[in-house]
Amino acid sequence: MLRIGLTGGIASGKSTVCKRLEQRGFLVIDADRVAHHLICQGSPCFDLIIESFDQKILDETTGEISRKKLGDLVFNDPSRLQQLNSLVHPEVIRAILKELHKLERLNPMGKVVVDASLMIESEFHKHFKHLIVVSCRRNQQVNRLMRRSQLSEARARQRIGLQMSLEEKLPLATAVIDNSGRLKETYLQVDQLVEKLEKSLK
Repeated sequence: MLRIGLTGGIASGKSTVCKRLEQRGFLVIDADRVAHHLICQGSPCFDLIIESFDQKILDETTGEISRKKLGDLVFNDPSRLQQLNSLVHPEVIRAILKELHKLERLNPMGKVVVDASLMIESEFHKHFKHLIVVSCRRNQQVNRLMRRSQLSEARARQRIGLQMSLEEKLPLATAVIDNSGRLKETYLQVDQLVEKLEKSLK
């Protein structure tokens, strides 16, 4: 099975690249969605997070963890963010590897891409022969994040600064998709990469 890891900075365009890969026949596994599932009541991480961050992060109506309350807490404190990641990431990786194993058993010739923002930081990239890093210019990243998450420029830059820089990620990439231009230019890069990868399997 063709397994690809994909990462990049926040608001760099990972979803755009994944959309094109999906159009080219790839199944997309979104690590963020897996993580959201794993912090729900009854899931592996729920009690661990409550124990570490207290019940003040719960939604008063549903009793579920409020992602907004939790986000406001960890994005203002790097040590708390690291603490959260240490609780959630091992479970996310375990769940995705289990899913990949199942998919490969069902369809050995399948194509799967795993989209994970912190793939390199968690060393998850070591499970993939191919690693795509999606990049764009820093000012684009800031502007996209401001629009997407309704943040001030200062808050957007703070969030970006909490992650490993693109400059640190690029040397570990087996392929780089530059998402700083037009959509059709990004899609062309993805198409060329897919053709190259598919040829390598023949």
